[in-house]
Amino acid sequence: MGHKRTVKITTMKRLKAFLPRRKSRGGSVGLVPTMGALHAGHASLIRRSARENDITVVSIFVNPTQFGPREDVRRYPRTLARDIRIAREAGADVVFAPSVREVYPDGFSTYVTVGRLTAGLCGASRPTHFRGVATVCAKLFGMVAPHRAYFGEKDYQQLVVVRRMVADLNMNLEVVSCPTVREPDGLAMSSRNAYLDADARKQALVLRRSLLAAKALVERSGVRNVARVAAAMRRIIRTAPLARIDYVAVVHPETLEPLKTVAADAVAAVAVNIADTRLIDNIRIRAKGKR
Repeated sequence: MGHKRTVKITTMKRLKAFLPRRKSRGGSVGLVPTMGALHAGHASLIRRSARENDITVVSIFVNPTQFGPREDVRRYPRTLARDIRIAREAGADVVFAPSVREVYPDGFSTYVTVGRLTAGLCGASRPTHFRGVATVCAKLFGMVAPHRAYFGEKDYQQLVVVRRMVADLNMNLEVVSCPTVREPDGLAMSSRNAYLDADARKQALVLRRSLLAAKALVERSGVRNVARVAAAMRRIIRTAPLARIDYVAVVHPETLEPLKTVAADAVAAVAVNIADTRLIDNIRIRAKGKR
């Protein structure tokens, strides 16, 4: 897109001075919250926000509160100069890259917990993760006051959790979901893919293959029994020697409750460790004959 100029802002004070001047001209603001290590998936969110809003803010913040006790926040890739370039090329007006102290100052003690939706799927093995996600999103929404915020469907549970929080707390913004962006071989784009060596990268394709098999079983073969669908998915994933399954699930698209039967719309979701790297993916499925 080749954008005019992207302003890097690191403090709330500067953000508060910059954004109201732009908003006073009647401009709508789009926010793309990220943890950096940007890739083509993030760029697609930024481009969409730039199309739909007058100002696009990309936040880059490795959020310590969404990492579990066994997950190393220091290991997460930090590539700020490259991220700013990608954000600029995709059409961002502002890159907001605050410090941890800026977001969580001394004495910070307020957290947002979204019940029920966070109990299963990724929440089962990462019990504090979504509390961190909801809290940082609530903070970013308060800081930027966007009209729209953009999230990828790859992190499907995150999308549903943020949408619930926005509705429950009467936050005045629209949560926009954007399709998962994939590598040419079908692997979902993720900052974590950088951790995979060549062999692990190849084996990671079992995630996508298992989801496509679930879709085919339900939509083409008319299978509605979730236990059968999940068993087929597990068989495919287990063909990868490096794969350790965290979960294979078929859930309701809004409540995320596990289904026994696919009667209408559903989401098949997987989380798999390939060697030491945890990957997630999902696919929408619909019972045969349902429109």
